[in-house]
Amino acid sequence: MASKTEQNDLTLLIKSKNPIIVIETHEEERALELLARISIVLGQPLFGWHLTEGLRRTELKEDAMAALPGTEDPIKCLQHIKKMQRKGIYVLCDYHPFLDKEHPQNIRLIKDIAQDFPLFQQTLVFISHQIELPKEVKRFGARFELELPDPAQLEKMIRQEAAKWSVNNGGIKVRTDRAIMQRLVQNLTGLTYADARQIIRNIIYDDGAITEDEMESVNRARYQLLDLEGAVHYEYETAHFKEVGGMNRLKDWLELRKKVFLQANDFALDKPKGIMLVGVQGGGKSLAAKAVAGMWGVPLLRLDFGALYNKWHGESEKNLRDSLKLAEMMSPCVLWLDEVEKGISTGDNEGGTSKRVLGTLLTFMQENQYPIFMVATANDISALPPEFVRKGRLDEIFFVDLPDNQTRQEIFKIHLSKRKQVHLEFDVLKLAEATEGFSGAEIEQAIVAGLYASLYSDQSLDTQTILNEIIATSPLSQVMSEKMQALRAWAEGRAVIAN
Repeated sequence: MASKTEQNDLTLLIKSKNPIIVIETHEEERALELLARISIVLGQPLFGWHLTEGLRRTELKEDAMAALPGTEDPIKCLQHIKKMQRKGIYVLCDYHPFLDKEHPQNIRLIKDIAQDFPLFQQTLVFISHQIELPKEVKRFGARFELELPDPAQLEKMIRQEAAKWSVNNGGIKVRTDRAIMQRLVQNLTGLTYADARQIIRNIIYDDGAITEDEMESVNRARYQLLDLEGAVHYEYETAHFKEVGGMNRLKDWLELRKKVFLQANDFALDKPKGIMLVGVQGGGKSLAAKAVAGMWGVPLLRLDFGALYNKWHGESEKNLRDSLKLAEMMSPCVLWLDEVEKGISTGDNEGGTSKRVLGTLLTFMQENQYPIFMVATANDISALPPEFVRKGRLDEIFFVDLPDNQTRQEIFKIHLSKRKQVHLEFDVLKLAEATEGFSGAEIEQAIVAGLYASLYSDQSLDTQTILNEIIATSPLSQVMSEKMQALRAWAEGRAVIAN
């Protein structure tokens, strides 16, 4: 059901004598119902067309009539509208395939009808999932967007579907709690009425419950329904912090800000903007970025800088703006800028594209009002422009150093357990001592290599097998010791140690 604001806004567009109105939506039926009510209020006939039935009067059931003969053809439909010279609203559903350069006669007819609007006041309304008006008629057009349900309407929908399920199941109530209800409302934000209702039904009718475990499937469904494409990718596996060894200061920092981020309107505090994670390769920055989303229970989107750049002037910035718009649609969410220095380092040999991309990103970070938490990860802080690194753009900079002895023990336990090994059967303390200077990724690879070796020799994995692989490994901290020292020197006084 359309709101009064929605009805008033579309009525105003029609009364303002716009010859062409474009409505991009998947909710065709809702758009048609809205136009039927408006046509009655305005006292104008409403004609509807689509390819299988042709043109017919649609606003009143008692006035319903058979389609006009031959009007299934797109050209003949427009010819008939032009010939009618009758004031009214003419809705053309899924007409977008007939608006390209291969259909010049259609475009000319649309232009004729639009130019004759002062005489006959025939309003053409195009409804489809995606419509781009040709340049010849674009100046005659106005766009209208159907409203999306707000949090109160989404909660009402959940309660309605829960009540229906209860009636059909002997009065048994749907199992949930207030916190999960609010999470579901947040995760449905950005969807249409029809899509949100379908997801709600899928959750409730599955087992009569709305639980924490179902939030990930809701986010996946929302991403697929929003049809997000381009440089933003949905990360389906978001690790929980139990899979990240150490980083206790970072965990505590995030825990303190979780409530404000998820319920920003309930507190007199600015919502958290984001963090930067700087450190050595393999130190766990990427895993930590994923874990933020897992800890807060929100979608994780990764911005692929490689997919942003285009050889045509201005296209890279447009790609970034489109990607950030998609993040707004998926909010609340975590937006992960992986290896950000590769995307916004401002060299002298790329025609200024990186500088323009950086400017677009900085503007968004400054003006963004949506619950989007940015996590930027970087291996080479020296390659980042100063205006991105300075405090105020993001909330904090964390330095992810190589794991200490206690953290290395945690990492061994995590990766041994993940590979179905009982960590109590291993001398984890001895392994931790042997991996001084190893990153988390290098520890994981020592276990993986040990598993291959034990499988080859048809023996069970043991401490000595892993130690053999550790001895054969030259960690990055030795290979690139000078770079490591420089990174630590930079972090001192500039960043918070994550562990």
